Amino acid sequence: MKKTILILSFIAITGALFAQKKTTTSAIVKFDASTKIDDLPKAENKTVIAALNTETGAIAFEASVKNFAFTNPMIQDHFNGGNWMNSDKFPSFTYKGTITDLSAVNFTKEGTYKVSTEGTLTVKGVDQKITAPATIVVKGTSIVASADFSIKLSDFGITGAPIDAGKVAKEPKISVNAVL
Repeated sequence: MKKTILILSFIAITGALFAQKKTTTSAIVKFDASTKIDDLPKAENKTVIAALNTETGAIAFEASVKNFAFTNPMIQDHFNGGNWMNSDKFPSFTYKGTITDLSAVNFTKEGTYKVSTEGTLTVKGVDQKITAPATIVVKGTSIVASADFSIKLSDFGITGAPIDAGKVAKEPKISVNAVL
C-alpha cells in the first residue's frame, strides 16, 4: 500500500512539474515589411518552436529563417540572401525573455490577460533588447500567447537599396502567436 501511494505521489508531482512548461512546434510568426510603394514584403512561418513556463514567466521562441514563406519567390530569395538574413550562416532567429508582470495572469482560470514582456531578440547573430505588450488567453487546458511589435532592421545590420528606396519598411511589424 505504501508503495502504491509513493508511486501515485511521484506521478502527481511529475505531472505538476511538466504542466509548468508549455511548448509547441507550430507557433506562427508573421513578418510585414510592406510599404505604400510595395505590398509584397510579407511572410509567414508556421513552424516556430515556442515555450512558456507558467511558473517563472520565461518565454522563448525559435524560427528557422528559411521557413518564412513569401508570395513572391524573388523576395524570398532576397530575404534569405547574404545582404538580408543570410540564412545559410544564420539559420534561425530566437527570442528569450520573461513576462514582467506574471502575477497578472491566473493560468488556472479562463480569461484574457494583458501583460508586458521583455527579453532578447537575436537576428543574424545580433542581440537586441525588446519590450513588447502581449496577450495571454487561458481556455480550458490550452494557453494562447500572442505579441505584436516592430524592430529596426538597421539594429540587426540589415540594410540595402530596397529599404532606402522605400520598398521595404525600415521598421517591419512582427506578430507572434502560439497555442501552447
